[in-house]
Order: sequence, then C-alpha cells, then structure tokens
Amino acid sequence: MPDTPSSARTEMQKMLAGELYRPGDPEIQAAQAANFAWLARFNASLTLSRDERRVLVREGLGSVGERTGIRPPFHCDYGFNIHLGSGVFLNFDCVVLDVARVTIGDGTEIGPGVHIYTADHPRDPEARRAGLEYGRPVHIGRNVWIGGKAIVLPGVTIGDDALVGAGAVVTRDVPAGATVVGNPARVVAPREG
Repeated sequence: MPDTPSSARTEMQKMLAGELYRPGDPEIQAAQAANFAWLARFNASLTLSRDERRVLVREGLGSVGERTGIRPPFHCDYGFNIHLGSGVFLNFDCVVLDVARVTIGDGTEIGPGVHIYTADHPRDPEARRAGLEYGRPVHIGRNVWIGGKAIVLPGVTIGDDALVGAGAVVTRDVPAGATVVGNPARVVAPREG
C-alpha cells in the first residue's frame, strides 16, 4: 500500500501516482463528470458505424491503436488512464475502473461483461473511514483472450498470449502463455490437441 500522501500534491496528482487520495476532490469530480458526458455520447452510439465509434473512442480514452473497437455499453471512471493497442476488442458491457493506468496490448480480445479494476482501498479501517482510496495499475499483454464476466483486480499483470476463462477472478499476475480459470483464478495445464 502506498505511504501517506504528500500534502504538496493535488488530489489528482496523488491519484495518478498511486498514493492515497480523496475521490471527492473538485478536480477529480470535474474529470469524472467530463468522462460521464463522453460515456453518455459513446453509449448512445450503437447504431453508428465502427469507424464513427472509433472516432468517439479516441476522443475519450488515453490512447487507441488502429483497428481497435469497443461495443457499447462501456463504463469507466476517467478514460484518460486507458491505453489500448492495435486490434484490441472489448465486447458489450465492459467496466474499467481506471483511477490508475490500464494498458491493453495489441490483438487482445475481451469478452462481454469483463470488469478491470485499478481502484483499491486501504486495509486500515481508519483510512477507509477518512474516505481515502488509491489505485494500482493493470497491464494486459498482447494477444490475450479474456472470457466473459471475468474480473481483473488492481495491480495485476496478464502476460502475452494468456487465456483467462469466463467468470475467472484474477487476483494475481498471470504468466505469459498461461491459461487461468476459477475464483481465485489458477493456472491449469494446457489441453492436448
């Protein structure tokens, strides 16, 4: 868990640095409100062409590679902390709590209803009562496949070419090329054939 935050930094700077911060801060609330306005437009775009939706995705997210698409509805906290490589696909109803950076590598496909969380809370009850929280980044490698309704918890890295089974709860790093299933997600032996 991060150390006590420095009083010289804004709450937004603390959030982006992974330090304890106060989510009710006006700057943070304004950034979230701007994102919610973008989400309202994006989530109403289902009848638009893929190219038109791609323009909207680039407007709302931190960076977006070529041939990348998201099917609405989609939900996130800020958008600017989400970085998608080329050929990334997020199916309907994905949720990304992006108080910290989320990076998704080229060619990764994410099933419907997947949740990716960077938002975390102090284990100390006094810090929680004080309304503090923090974030830990999530990194998902290239050519990863994440099945529907899986959950990826704060601070997790999923290696290139990994598979995450539908409904898995990923609580720790997944090695490159591994297949994980279950709650909590555990590596399973590769299938023959």
